Amino acid sequence: MSVPDADPTRTRCGTVQALVCALMLLGTAAGCAADSTARGEPSPPRPRGHAHNDYLHVHPLQDALRLGFTSVEADVFLVGGELLVGHDEAMLQSHRTLEQLYLEPMREHFAARAAAADGSGGEPFLLLIDVKRDGAAVYRALRAVLERYRAMLTRFVGDRIEPGAVMVVLSGDRPRALLAADGDRLMAMDGRLEDLDGDAPVTLIPLVSDAWGKHFGWDAVDPLPQDQRARLTAYAARARAQGRLLRFWAAPDRQLAWQTLWECGVPLLNTDRLREFAAWADGIAARPAPN
Repeated sequence: MSVPDADPTRTRCGTVQALVCALMLLGTAAGCAADSTARGEPSPPRPRGHAHNDYLHVHPLQDALRLGFTSVEADVFLVGGELLVGHDEAMLQSHRTLEQLYLEPMREHFAARAAAADGSGGEPFLLLIDVKRDGAAVYRALRAVLERYRAMLTRFVGDRIEPGAVMVVLSGDRPRALLAADGDRLMAMDGRLEDLDGDAPVTLIPLVSDAWGKHFGWDAVDPLPQDQRARLTAYAARARAQGRLLRFWAAPDRQLAWQTLWECGVPLLNTDRLREFAAWADGIAARPAPN
């Protein structure tokens, strides 16, 4: 996609890390979609979907990969020294570990893709780990586990980001002080909308996530009211200018909502409906450039 010279991401990409620029340009693509069409520029890239509670699908991770998703979410508990995946304690099973469901399959997938030299992608694959409780203990356990996958992971070192095929971001019970004090990390954390007013670096908070219902009352039955649309667009523009991805959870999970959030510049769209979302996103990506 051609990005206008006036966009701040053009001038900043020469001085920030490549990964941050990739995240910014993802947001820019969404925000500029309507303007690009009006100017006769190429179609925007495929909208980026986030597979919410991905582990609940029949084939965790694999369904998301097959359908073109580049972001998945796994809820995690620390039980007996193991990082187990599940929505609540009743769902936990000893064989459903974070490594077995996500980290090992990711390592195989990205190793195979590198060997094939297919050149696909460009943005990091996002693994959002929702820590359900005991954030500090989970962080310490996760640090040890992620060391075994260092070769594929994005590294956060001081004020630098060293890109990898996969970026790990913590959500939920996030031990913010521990993360901020760790000068060499294989994970970052997601923030909230109020972090757009703060001074946390992108190396700590590359993603801002928040509850849709906390800020908007729209249910995607009728078009988004103009005042809410303007506010949503402003949030997206601020996140993009700071080099952060933006996501809302519990937003209406239907096509009108996906389309509206995409048009307003939200670059990461939350969904539980993987097949329907993929079909819609493929349709967006397949639109011919206007004459």
